[in-house]
Amino acid sequence: MIRPEEVYKIGMFNKPHGIGGELQFTFTDDIFDRVEAEYVVCPMDGILVPFFIEAYRFRSDTTALMKLEGVDTQEQARQFINTPVYFPVKHAEEGEPGELSWDFFVGFRLEDTVHGHLGEVADVDTSTPNTLFVIDRGGNELLVPAREEFILDMDTKHRVITVRLPEGLLDLDDAEEI
Repeated sequence: MIRPEEVYKIGMFNKPHGIGGELQFTFTDDIFDRVEAEYVVCPMDGILVPFFIEAYRFRSDTTALMKLEGVDTQEQARQFINTPVYFPVKHAEEGEPGELSWDFFVGFRLEDTVHGHLGEVADVDTSTPNTLFVIDRGGNELLVPAREEFILDMDTKHRVITVRLPEGLLDLDDAEEI
């Protein structure tokens, strides 16, 4: 059985395309192409299920048409409308170093050498020149710069990022809440 911590979200199946079972796929990470993946994972009836990729073709930088084995009609493809698509962490790690997308880090625990456990990476904000880890701290949001000089260790097996944040950075975040 595939566990949630063994996968990370790479996109979403939007709708069927044509009558042959193809699905429109919007992705945030093209890891399935970079590591020549055999399958993707989708939630079905509350469990994570692998679906083998028969073929895919890119339509743009963020969309593709994907054909899954055993999904051969438009009716079968409809069960995937608005379904999240996940990819196995273990296969993502097989790619070239430096090829991991930011989405890979969602779900990692962030640990600071001084302050201890900061929370879990809920999102990664790449909308500014400084990429930020968005940390969920029990309903409060903490923004932590994803800068190489702050990151001491990255344990992909246990999904933990160890950082040493500059003194006062966490205090600045607390001041914004006042």
